[in-house]
Amino acid sequence: MDRAEDSCRAHGARLTNKRKQVLSGLLKSEKAMSAYELVDFCRDEYGESLPPMSVYRILEFLQQESLVHKLSLANKYIACAHIACDHDHGVPQFLICSHCQRVEEITINQATIDTLKQNVESAGFHLVSPQLEMNCLCDRCKDSTV
Repeated sequence: MDRAEDSCRAHGARLTNKRKQVLSGLLKSEKAMSAYELVDFCRDEYGESLPPMSVYRILEFLQQESLVHKLSLANKYIACAHIACDHDHGVPQFLICSHCQRVEEITINQATIDTLKQNVESAGFHLVSPQLEMNCLCDRCKDSTV
């Protein structure tokens, strides 16, 4: 949380108490969470009654500060795995277990993204976001379903 506060301060922004509570929910969870799940988390964990629209605004702020990522396919959010890092994060790729909903953030090689972008443009489209979200099965779930 200290690193997140330092990062915000460096950009002239403040990590308020409510923003910390929402970020804390994402940091404590192995799964991506919706704004409504975060409303419940803040109520249960902190006794804080946050309206969903406030949580959405907080999540937008946290995204702008590169502290969280939005998983577009699930319309959920996850804390950035690189909050405490000082190096370039590269292009994130999210592996999402379709059984338990656990999410793992990995970095994809820029050359792979460049190739995908070329393929997209060859098909007559323009890449809006290089973020990839892959539907997977984690080892725990794979072992339990075998």
